[in-house]
Amino acid sequence: MSSSPSREGATVRVAILTISDGVSAGWREDTSGDRVDAWARESGYALADRRVVPDEAPVIEATLREWSDQGVADIVVTTGGTGIASRDVTPEATAAVLQRPVPGIAEWIRAAGLEKTPYAALSRGLAGIRVRTLIVNLPGSPSGVADGLSVLSDVVDHAAELLRGEACHGPEAGGE
Repeated sequence: MSSSPSREGATVRVAILTISDGVSAGWREDTSGDRVDAWARESGYALADRRVVPDEAPVIEATLREWSDQGVADIVVTTGGTGIASRDVTPEATAAVLQRPVPGIAEWIRAAGLEKTPYAALSRGLAGIRVRTLIVNLPGSPSGVADGLSVLSDVVDHAAELLRGEACHGPEAGGE
């Protein structure tokens, strides 16, 4: 696999977590996870891991902790379980593991979705950091994933550099 390095030379490592009872049971295809996978590969990122789990908070939390605490990925992109249905527990599971929230990313993803559908307002996805891993919740719909990935494309490289301590920030670098 060819990869384009980030500015400091390290390839961004992406892990994909699809959260869906239907996909995990095998009666639905993982089209949203496939879309994230294609985006990662097209962007020149390394696929660190990919899993499918049911809409169960303990399983979601355990996977996010494992990948973050073991340094498996620079960014974990989840898809699914961000809505308002009773089984949509991804935001709660993510909140349980985050150490520092990054609300601007989640707000930007919702804003991008609202340009296309009012249903984006029902997304409760979060974004934040655990250890040195950025975790971002995307909706389960392929169109919601596409909106989220358009946002992430603008910030993933810099976020990974900052989390790895490779990029400087402050007034001399334009500030953050």
